[in-house]
Amino acid sequence: MADIVLTDVQLRGIMPRARDIAAWIPPINEALERFAINSPERAAAFLAQIAHESGELERLSENLSYSAERLMAVWPKRFPTLKKARAYEHKPEKLANYVYAKRLGNGNEASGDGWRYRGRGLIQLTGRGNYRAAAQAIGQPLEQSPELLETPSVAALSAAWFWSSRGLNELADDRTDDNDGEDFVTITVTINGGKTGLSERRRYWEAAKAALT
Repeated sequence: MADIVLTDVQLRGIMPRARDIAAWIPPINEALERFAINSPERAAAFLAQIAHESGELERLSENLSYSAERLMAVWPKRFPTLKKARAYEHKPEKLANYVYAKRLGNGNEASGDGWRYRGRGLIQLTGRGNYRAAAQAIGQPLEQSPELLETPSVAALSAAWFWSSRGLNELADDRTDDNDGEDFVTITVTINGGKTGLSERRRYWEAAKAALT
């Protein structure tokens, strides 16, 4: 497969609200090449997902400042009552340490791992285990310096590593024996854990396919 080389015009066509397209072109192209996101089909699906996850390259750290009502909607089992939710309302660090405790390689609530290893980067990499695996794959000290995921180069490489490591290149490939739409839903669930923002992700996908073909 010939490598995809993304241009400023193509990226602008996919993410028109991104403020600094020029700064992102080199790191995204490096990430596409390094992790074999090297066809229009693979690149379109990847770019659609990171467009949604990062708010078009503008949000590289998870926003955990939720209202009590939103907490009950997002984590109904953890916040079954308004009283419980009020204790975490608009308290991002406290919330992260609670909802991510003892998950994804994190320690308990008191360890602070939930906040330290909250969602970061273009694909919102979350949890100490994922930070450690990404660090080994891309050669960056992410456990010791998690804020590196908020820099363009590391944000792009970590997202492409996660994508490749979960077999998403193969899911994105256009094959005669599969349903591309269903595969895109599976990609979304793999990244998000659910189908949050699926309609927006699909809009980005259509824009990316148009820009890359």
